[in-house]
Amino acid sequence: MLLGLLADGERHGYDLKRQYAVRFPASRPLAAAQVYATLERLLRDGFVVPATRQRVSGPDRTSYALTPQGRAELDRWLTDIEPPGPFVANPLAIKVTLALLVADAAAASSYLNRQRAAHLQQMREHTRSKTTPGAPITRVLAADYALNHLDADLRWIDTALARVTALAEETQR
Repeated sequence: MLLGLLADGERHGYDLKRQYAVRFPASRPLAAAQVYATLERLLRDGFVVPATRQRVSGPDRTSYALTPQGRAELDRWLTDIEPPGPFVANPLAIKVTLALLVADAAAASSYLNRQRAAHLQQMREHTRSKTTPGAPITRVLAADYALNHLDADLRWIDTALARVTALAEETQR
């Protein structure tokens, strides 16, 4: 990802962190230590080189530039397919399952309904964000991605509610 952010010119670590936040607004924030550790690995592997040093207020800032080898690695990485994850590690599904195991169907249903409301609120916020006049394409793409994931969660919540209701009816017979 850092190679991609360096593709349009040299940047120092703080600027890479800032550009990441701008380009990927819905992503988990990057820690500065993570950026600098990654830059060290990219430097070691010959994908970047130190370009310029400047002192603003504080320590020197070293800007890094992409090497031809770094550009080739970026192009290769951009063609790699991301395999779907082999595991489903979703705290939502875990909580519902545990609510059924340690409480009852009413507790699980209550939790699912509250979670549904929270998802709908988050969807409204993402929709507002992407439909703001002049919204940058990065924000629109991030909001679309989040909305699709929230929609999938909502479909699962509805399915889980139906299953919890069926389970409750079955255990009452």
